[in-house]
Amino acid sequence: MSKITAAITAVGGYVPDFVLSNKVLETMVETNDEWITSRTGIKERRILKEEGKGTSFLAIKAAEDLIQKKGLDPKEIELVIVCTASPDMKAASTAAYTATQIGAVNAFSYDLEAACSSFLFGMSTAAAYIESGRYKKILLIGADKNSSFINYKDRATCIIFGDGAGAVLFEPNEDGLGLQDELLRSNGEGREFLQATYGGSSYPITKDTFEEGKHYVFQDGKTVFKNAVFNMADVAEKIMDRNQLTNDDIAWLAAHQANKRIIDATANRINLEENKVMMNIQRYGNTTSATLPLLLFDYESQLKKGDKIIFAAFGGGFTWGSIYFKWAYNS
Repeated sequence: MSKITAAITAVGGYVPDFVLSNKVLETMVETNDEWITSRTGIKERRILKEEGKGTSFLAIKAAEDLIQKKGLDPKEIELVIVCTASPDMKAASTAAYTATQIGAVNAFSYDLEAACSSFLFGMSTAAAYIESGRYKKILLIGADKNSSFINYKDRATCIIFGDGAGAVLFEPNEDGLGLQDELLRSNGEGREFLQATYGGSSYPITKDTFEEGKHYVFQDGKTVFKNAVFNMADVAEKIMDRNQLTNDDIAWLAAHQANKRIIDATANRINLEENKVMMNIQRYGNTTSATLPLLLFDYESQLKKGDKIIFAAFGGGFTWGSIYFKWAYNS
């Protein structure tokens, strides 16, 4: 019997209709289009404006897109994982609600949170279930409504984040395609530099903390940038070295879309040409858990069976890592 590997066999995605452009942000906070673009590469981001709709709405839309395109019976899905840093609520599970709403009535489900590395870590988790032989159809979703904890008077953060969701279906493969290797890391000493502090068990929201705006996300931009540039590029290079891959072997780099300068630094570290670097940060900004699946959603038509892809991400925690992956189908 051939070794079972975990391959992606379908992709779906969703972004909200409302476009928050740099020009609009100029009217909200002291900034300008040139400043934002030169430092981040972002021109616009999508925002979920409808009251009462949260991350599950985005996740459901992305999942429904995948189900429709694949012609998948949702009753066949055995596990739904929603990777998110912005769950609908502290309890109950966003994944459980998402699974029920898409008709995955035979699946168990749970949320996975590792900040901007959530989807990357979710790929590892889904692959392990598939490789074990225990499950055959796993829906992995990356979704975040970042606008729910962004202070639109803080130009350090409001220019960066957007809302969106992407979904992939993992299934067994006996042709050696799918996830090949991974290098995942974390360091809790970095959590003070990037966090949404208040609202968790250590720092409950009170009237005073709410009025002071402490429930919004905080980022020490320079420290995060420095660590992201080094660590994301480092693991991408190491996983290529470990698998004896050259830049000629790699078809694509799918890097977390946090900042174009970070993505460029990672590509330069592995000597990868610009036309091999997936990029949509200019349209969506940083969608946190959704950046990697939204890259696959946008580039799906260009992916070819057997393409070797390097995934890389860095997020709060700190968390980071890289995955070497072989694409399993032609669109």
